[in-house]
Amino acid sequence: MSQATAVVQALGVAVATGISLPATIAALGIAERTGWIDPLPGALGALSSIWIIAIASVLYALEFLVTLVPGVASLWESFQTFIRPPAAMLLAVAAVIHFSPVVIIAAALLGGGLALTTHGTKLGLRYAVDASPEPVTNGVANVAELGAVAWIATAIWAHPYITLTVALGVMVLLILLVRKIFLTVRGLLTGRLRRAET
Repeated sequence: MSQATAVVQALGVAVATGISLPATIAALGIAERTGWIDPLPGALGALSSIWIIAIASVLYALEFLVTLVPGVASLWESFQTFIRPPAAMLLAVAAVIHFSPVVIIAAALLGGGLALTTHGTKLGLRYAVDASPEPVTNGVANVAELGAVAWIATAIWAHPYITLTVALGVMVLLILLVRKIFLTVRGLLTGRLRRAET
């Protein structure tokens, strides 16, 4: 495997981690144990431990339940800002640990940056979804996120360049959507303020 491909795969793991750390770890571990993917590279092979999979699955189940509660979901996602990007850096480094220090540092920097961008996009969408006072929209968002994580975590090993390109393309579209929602809400609030002043 080339260094470039290894970095792209590490970045795919980082993008998935930006969505959900425990779901990414569980998906990677389960995928390796079931043979859906080849053995994970570098230190990522540790994720296939049954204990790691069990811990990650329990943590994801808790995350899933917590993010069903309107208000709490936004708080949870805000807190994850301090967890997901550093964890993504760690997982990206684990994927390329057998390469040169230059590759390791590049994977860490790019992985952390991509995870922060992915998480920031998710955070914006969560704030928008969380404005709804019922748990159904949060549940739909949770299932969609789990599907995205499972797809990235398994497809990045067979089709790294296509998977990363699609994931980044979707992220750009979601950033534009978040921006549109923000501008719409700001326009509505500004209009209400103006009407209240007159």
